Amino acid sequence: MTTLPGDGHEPAAPAPAATPAAPSPARPVRAVRSRPVDLVGTLLQRLPRAHGVLAWVRDGEGLVGWGEAARLEVTGPDRFTVAQEWWESLAASWPVDDEVAVRGSGPVAFGSFAFGPDEPSVVVVPEVVLGRRGGTTWLTTVGDPPRLTTPEPVRSPGELRYARGEVAVTQFRSAVAAATERIARGELEKVVLAHDLVATAEHDVDVRYVLAGLAASNPGCWAYAVDGLVGATPELLVSRDGDQVFSRVLAGTMPRGGAAEDRARVAELVGSAKDQEEHRYAVESLVRALEPHVTGLQAPAEPGVLELSNVSHLVTDVTARLDDSSHVLDLLAALHPTAAVGGTPREAALRTIAELEGMHRGRYAGATGWVDAAGDGEWGLALRCAQVSGRSARLFAGCGIVGASDPDTEVLEAQAKFVPVRDALEGS
Repeated sequence: MTTLPGDGHEPAAPAPAATPAAPSPARPVRAVRSRPVDLVGTLLQRLPRAHGVLAWVRDGEGLVGWGEAARLEVTGPDRFTVAQEWWESLAASWPVDDEVAVRGSGPVAFGSFAFGPDEPSVVVVPEVVLGRRGGTTWLTTVGDPPRLTTPEPVRSPGELRYARGEVAVTQFRSAVAAATERIARGELEKVVLAHDLVATAEHDVDVRYVLAGLAASNPGCWAYAVDGLVGATPELLVSRDGDQVFSRVLAGTMPRGGAAEDRARVAELVGSAKDQEEHRYAVESLVRALEPHVTGLQAPAEPGVLELSNVSHLVTDVTARLDDSSHVLDLLAALHPTAAVGGTPREAALRTIAELEGMHRGRYAGATGWVDAAGDGEWGLALRCAQVSGRSARLFAGCGIVGASDPDTEVLEAQAKFVPVRDALEGS
């Protein structure tokens, strides 16, 4: 078993420093190697600041990566298919020595897909990946990666100033009111509308600082980072593990209060016809898209309640068995966008978003996660997130709008959804 620098052991013979591989599958790569390691501390503590930060971690397990062995940027409605073909060709071209042989070992790519087809999506194959699953921790390297060293200290962004983003609160409120009028006229049943908030920091924002804060304060969520987009999502769009398929659907939200108040609010959420309607559309949307690819699909008739640090959601866990050879990116292409982030009917909701929201979503509310060479992976909805660049962090929050939605209540719900990222930026 290999030990890593900073673990209180002398490292095994370190790999020599190397020039990062070019982001092209045509360039020869020596090998991909995965081997068990003795790792002290958390995966997130091992991330260096340089060379980008990649992460998909939940309750201490998952994957983190850095460096760039290959990269794809893609736009268009066929972005998932293009990414799948690129990844399969690339992974098949590399010799692999996998001593670990668990889900997520061997070659892995992290991805972040835009909500819409006209904005860029990105897939990154890191030079170095650290993974942990169950009692196994491993290191994967591509080619001759940079030497592993003790990571640089994480730095606070310092003082923060907030300003409106592309969409002000008043504009968001007006969009919600206009959407409810369209729903009342029968043009659609549900639409998800969002707005943004821009934070400017005293120092460059260290993605690792935000990521660690989100992971610590949002247990049970998937903390992620890909190409500057960092967040913690409670909603898993799809997981493929061999022939096992899983999805966690959230829709219907209630801000949390004190212990006694929480009980009353949960009861109100469960009994809310508006929230139950919003949730039903999200589940039905996912089930319709998934059914052609699976068998034995199970979705509870009634949702449960997921209590997070600042809000509670109605939740439904959907399980199924894969009935064809679908790659996890095939499933993403079939599922996105579900009613949880778009609306229903899908095309009417997407037109409404384009006409009323007035914002470039970028990769917010798209799919983010990882894929391995077997076509397995985990992909969540990019929610509770910010796009970080230098001293700037652009935060996003959205709400599902149905006929009974009240614009003022939706404004308050969106503000509550900004809180996890704000707290992580501020070190709260």
